Formats: sequence, structure tokens, C-alpha cells
Amino acid sequence: MTPQPKHGEVWLADLGLAGKTRPVIIVSRTDYDAPRALAIYVPLTTQGRGSDYEVALGHHSYLDPSSVANVQGVGSLPLVRLERRIGMLPKDDLLSVKAALQWACDMG
Repeated sequence: MTPQPKHGEVWLADLGLAGKTRPVIIVSRTDYDAPRALAIYVPLTTQGRGSDYEVALGHHSYLDPSSVANVQGVGSLPLVRLERRIGMLPKDDLLSVKAALQWACDMG
């Protein structure tokens, strides 16, 4: 069965990086009638660089405490590459990620 990710969920995804799965935040809208089976995501990393393109996330049981959202790495991937849902980002963290994404894409 193909996963049906929802906006703001955190998933482990196969990003094609040396066979590793990585946590990602789903930022695409929840749309069960989308024309393509793709999800837009922001990757998470523990290798923060103190950049405006990163959002430090609060402590969440399903993430490493040093996790940051790297909005410069935004991408899309087929839904079949989403392996499993690991959590839901709290509203405040999600709003910070969305604001950083808007800034990074000069949409505001």
C-alpha cells in the first residue's frame, strides 16, 4: 500500500543516499487527488551550520536532539520511498520551517 503522508508529518525516507533512510518533514499539502504520487519534503540533519536556511527543532522523542530542518534541501520524492511515519511536528516548529522556506524561496 502506498503511504498517504500528511502536511507536517515526519517520515523516514529513502533519499538514495548510500542506502540510508533519513528523516524528512512533509511540507506538501495533504491532497488525495494529486496528479502525481509525490511528496514535497524538507530534510532533517544533525549537521547544522548555523545558517538562516536551517531551523533548529525542539526536543522530540523521535528525533536526535540536535536536529535541524534544512530548508535549502527542499525536494520531492515518490510516495513509495517513504518508509514509515515517525511523528508529527508541533505547530510552532512547523510554522518556523514554513517561514524559513518562504524566506529561502523569496516568496514573502
